[in-house]
Amino acid sequence: MNTLEFNFNVLTRDLSLYWENQVKVGLFGSGVGLSLVLGFSAAYAYYYLSSVAKKPQLVSGGKTFHQFLKEQCPVLSETYYPTFWCWEGRIQTLIRPFITAKPWVEYRNELLGMADGGQISLDWFDNDDSVCYPDTTTRPTILLLPGLTGTSMESYILHMVQQSQDLGYRCVVFNNRGVSNERLLTPRTYCAANTEDLEAVIDHIHSTIAGAPLMAAGVSMGGMMLTNYLGRKGRETCLRAAAVFSAGWDVFECTASLEKTLNRFLFNSYLTSCLQASVNRHRQILEKLFDIDHIMKAKTIREFDERFTSIMFGYPTNDEYYRDASPCHKLKSVQIPMLCLNAADDVFSPSHAIPVEAVKQNPNLALLVTSHGGHIGFLEGLWPRQSTYMDRVFRQFAKGVFEHGRKLEDL
Repeated sequence: MNTLEFNFNVLTRDLSLYWENQVKVGLFGSGVGLSLVLGFSAAYAYYYLSSVAKKPQLVSGGKTFHQFLKEQCPVLSETYYPTFWCWEGRIQTLIRPFITAKPWVEYRNELLGMADGGQISLDWFDNDDSVCYPDTTTRPTILLLPGLTGTSMESYILHMVQQSQDLGYRCVVFNNRGVSNERLLTPRTYCAANTEDLEAVIDHIHSTIAGAPLMAAGVSMGGMMLTNYLGRKGRETCLRAAAVFSAGWDVFECTASLEKTLNRFLFNSYLTSCLQASVNRHRQILEKLFDIDHIMKAKTIREFDERFTSIMFGYPTNDEYYRDASPCHKLKSVQIPMLCLNAADDVFSPSHAIPVEAVKQNPNLALLVTSHGGHIGFLEGLWPRQSTYMDRVFRQFAKGVFEHGRKLEDL
């Protein structure tokens, strides 16, 4: 019996037992109803196992990195079984923040002063109880970059911290200016194209714990910023490797997708209001340079960027900002091992804009594409409260980098 037949039989059996129990409690009054339900369950199980549950596509630019991933990250070769009752991309995206658990993490906060007078909030998880790496000076460290309006308290960040804790590693979460309850001291926030703050943070971490191996992982806009940083720095970085999850590779295509009617209703308007709320929270200092009332009338992320972000960072037009912010143009210059994970049904990063061909041209890059998973979703299991497929990819890759990274030295 092959794997598909086995999974089909198991799923059909479980669904059949469920509906038989419902009959016993009086849900259905006739054998005809039960037959219809069993038939539907069998048809759904067949569709799920033949069309939804699939092995991800792994694309890499070099044999060495590809072989490393095969050896150290077995999850990349496994079939991804998204939660069978919410496998569609939009649903996974919407449900994850509410359904996944939020592990308790106790951070140590540090406010890092910047050259322009601003400040950045860093949340450290020191993991002083680490058994595998009791020496704090050499404890492997992971820099985590949240998404567009995210902080260290996002569920996906907390899950990555938890995975790192289990492995004995330390984490530092880079909260963008003004998003983590700290005061905005200068009229400047952040964007995916500008990597000055990230560079300062990485230099600070490296100087603080110079003997500790360091890698970074970025999610959504955090992944875009990280890729843009690596593209600009080349080999002039202290990072050993990077992982990027659900990044938007071409900002023009991302915004076009989010401006489609349903996506605009479900995601665009909400994210725009979150960005505006952040601006309004720091109105007192931002109104010195910007027309806050005009910004508050924006209806989409594109309008917000036209009225605020592109102006703040000195771009002549919003199109020039979007081009500079698009990581797809920087991939050829990335000079350290970087693993990227995207879902083909992510409306924030449409599948036709995923840079498969660019990845093939750089031996330092690898791209994993799942058929489903949405945007920072990747839910799996019947009731996906705990770790996700993304968490497992992150854990195995981080462990491989820190414990077997010498195999990547020839890239």
